[in-house]
Amino acid sequence: MRMGTRPRGHGLVSPAPASGSPAETNQPLVVRRMLAYLALTKPRVIELLLVATIPSMLLAARGSVDIVLVLSTLFGGWMGAASANTLNCVVDADIDKVMKRTARRPLAREAVKTSHALVFGLVLGVASFAWLWWRANLLSGLLVVATILFYVFVYTLGLKRRTSQNVVWGGAAGCMPVLVGWAAVTGSIGWQALVMFAVIFFWTPPHTWALAMRYKEDYAAAGVPMLPVVATEQAVTKQIVIYTWLTVLATFALIPAAGVIYAAVAIAAGAWFLLMAHQLYAGVRRGESVKPLRLFLQSNNYLAVVFVGLAVDSVLGFSTVGSWF
Repeated sequence: MRMGTRPRGHGLVSPAPASGSPAETNQPLVVRRMLAYLALTKPRVIELLLVATIPSMLLAARGSVDIVLVLSTLFGGWMGAASANTLNCVVDADIDKVMKRTARRPLAREAVKTSHALVFGLVLGVASFAWLWWRANLLSGLLVVATILFYVFVYTLGLKRRTSQNVVWGGAAGCMPVLVGWAAVTGSIGWQALVMFAVIFFWTPPHTWALAMRYKEDYAAAGVPMLPVVATEQAVTKQIVIYTWLTVLATFALIPAAGVIYAAVAIAAGAWFLLMAHQLYAGVRRGESVKPLRLFLQSNNYLAVVFVGLAVDSVLGFSTVGSWF
């Protein structure tokens, strides 16, 4: 589930031969295989998705923490996200070979057979559904299945190579962990979970477009019409500013359900995120050489700070801002 999304470690790398680097070839075969399968799941992508799940569960169960349920849901969510990411690698194996940023992924360098990766991804998906149904409830399991199907068929197969709005609508898959977490606790979907969904939904475009600005030649070579490939830098950074404002305003919509800790964090972090977006836009307008990757990396920190603030606020159990009125 992508909460969308790509979190850290997206440095530019050179394509690698199928045999791997010298360090890899010195490892035992079983270790290389295990690491290759792990890489298919995109662990760094999953990190941020899990960070979003925990605050959702804590807010849903405000005043109490069922650590067993939290860990069980995280494990089930991890399998679901790993399934979606693996199947994404299967579908995108052809363009991963072309793009320098992704050329070292297991299927791109033939470290894993495509058929084996497909089976691995499907097994993870089935296991995720079964686990969440058993340990939480049916709704959380169904939401994970819906996430996998949406990410693979709607985003990867339907939108990614056809429209510059791919990450806007396709990014909905990365928003699903907050719904899964809320459903695991309550067996339903509350308005607070929908607001958290909106936060990640609006956050995904500026986060991803900043990365795409840095690697737009990569995307162009692979035939992926990311917005920075088909639009000017000024147009892209203007959209980044708009979606950053929508993100911050969405975090404010959650303040009535939270306490003063979250309110303070959301306001301070929001001001910081907006400043970065406006600085990027202003730099492009002045014709300066900008560094969009900085916004990409810092956007991860922004979302993590906001959700950690929400988690701390939920655990401490102070009265909500909404109860003051």
